[in-house]
Amino acid sequence: MNESSESPASRAHGPNREFWEERFQSHKTPWERGAVHPQLTRWMADGSLEAVKLGGQIAVPGCGTGFEVVALAGAGFDVVAIDYAVPAIEMTRQRLRAAGLSASCVQADVLAWQPDAPLAAVYEQTCLCALHPDHWVAYAAQLHRWLRPGGQLFALFMQTQREGAAKGFIEGPPYHCNIHAMRALFAAPLWDWPKPPYDSVAHPMGSNELAVVLTRR
Repeated sequence: MNESSESPASRAHGPNREFWEERFQSHKTPWERGAVHPQLTRWMADGSLEAVKLGGQIAVPGCGTGFEVVALAGAGFDVVAIDYAVPAIEMTRQRLRAAGLSASCVQADVLAWQPDAPLAAVYEQTCLCALHPDHWVAYAAQLHRWLRPGGQLFALFMQTQREGAAKGFIEGPPYHCNIHAMRALFAAPLWDWPKPPYDSVAHPMGSNELAVVLTRR
């Protein structure tokens, strides 16, 4: 996700499926940590996710190679993993099998997929910042549709401001998830926001993420 929007593999509205599949096939995935995200580990440890475990399914859109899917499944959660790229879903399935675990793994476009029943939670780590901002309104509407009232969005908003932004360029992926834009995208009265400050989590690519838990009204 450190490619420029000017990449030949990109379209006017961001990278296509072939773009992502080539990166997984060639193991060019610098956005992946090679381990479970530390913020998910904290949320699991501090009890933030306990109501989810007891009350329904959690989705991991843009699941990549499945580290977080395996962690959640191993902790007893009912998980549905979703990714646009076929190799990503295959790698997630392999990781689950190696751990002796199971989860629902779906190769799908998050802008079209719908759950069979409303979800208790969504863990949003890499999907939003991988989508071109032209798709953000549609994706936010999807997340609202996926979740039941009172469901939670465990979000990690990528902070990766680039020099071109000062001249109006939209550069990514990953695309910068400015907190003001996020407040407008996940706006009241559809979502409840906790008060800042929000935890900032360093990313190996040199950027950082803001950890925010939103509640669907």
